Amino acid sequence: MKTIVLGAGIIGISTAWHLLERGHEVVVVDRQPDAALETSFANAAQISVSYCEPWANRAAPWKALKWMFDKEAPLLLRPQLDWEQWRWCLKFLAQCNDTAFERNVQQIVALGAYSHAALKDVVRATGIQYHRLECGIAHFYSDQKSLDEAGHAVEVMRKFGVQRRLVSRAELLQIEPAFSAYGERITGGTYTSTDESGDARLFTQQLARRCAERGAQFLYGHDVLRLNKTGNTIDSVAVSAIQSGATGQKHSILKGDAIVVACGSYSAPLLRSVGVDLPIYPGKGYSATFPLLRPEAAPLVSAIDDGKKLAMSRLGDVLRVAGTIELGGFDLSLDNPVAKARCHLLSRRIEEVLPGVCDTRTPEQ
Repeated sequence: MKTIVLGAGIIGISTAWHLLERGHEVVVVDRQPDAALETSFANAAQISVSYCEPWANRAAPWKALKWMFDKEAPLLLRPQLDWEQWRWCLKFLAQCNDTAFERNVQQIVALGAYSHAALKDVVRATGIQYHRLECGIAHFYSDQKSLDEAGHAVEVMRKFGVQRRLVSRAELLQIEPAFSAYGERITGGTYTSTDESGDARLFTQQLARRCAERGAQFLYGHDVLRLNKTGNTIDSVAVSAIQSGATGQKHSILKGDAIVVACGSYSAPLLRSVGVDLPIYPGKGYSATFPLLRPEAAPLVSAIDDGKKLAMSRLGDVLRVAGTIELGGFDLSLDNPVAKARCHLLSRRIEEVLPGVCDTRTPEQ
């Protein structure tokens, strides 16, 4: 069977790999010149089953309202004249109750556990190196109320088989001494030893190379123009070469027995054109990658800073910090006041938690 995979992020490339494993012919299309150059480019680097609670919970609506006027808020809604945004918000609100929360946790944990097992299988089969650290993930809190709420979350997660546990400040600092300079402001935390961290971009690009070696065809530098339907079946994709170095015709039609759409936020409008309605709305996350000035003082345990809802992960000789989400459509700019404030938050917080450990002057953002 010939399958066309649209999108060369970690989902698209992993899909291509598993299709090749099963003997299928695969064509991957992406508008970038290489794999993992958009959503998979610089995420928080956490491979986490234990910290997968959905944002939708009973407290979320009030927090979102409070945060609307804070440029550095963990979740920032920027209202648009866009029905899709408001429709997504209504669907989100419908999930902000205890019954939906517990159901969603159960489903996400099951998906996360399966994905983690699948990742381990691929790593064993390929030997890919991607700054993987199997040191677990810690979550630290700076106030007692948040720590008490974390205790409830631990109970929910353990109910579904996740070995997440509450730890005291002293135990947290024993697990990861790098946070000692910030220790007096830490109330306590949680820790899961089975989670890990790694560079998604590095992993995805290396897996893409292995897919190419096994015969997958890659059409980098190609934009997806439309999906074509024959009756009720989507049987081809119209693509266009958008870069001078891309191969193939300027405009071409790719026919396949199956089509996988893995274009991140852009999947929704693409599929909507053929009558498939996905409840997806784009969220802009922020990350920065800082060179280490003092590698010996940098954490090896990936961590979540609950105070600012930021994640930090060691990737070789750099530290990745990522967090916050902005719901404002497909705006990718970083030169507006809101974006600048959120970028500044990343570097400022790292200096507070890990003073002098990183060079925060010239991050890769």
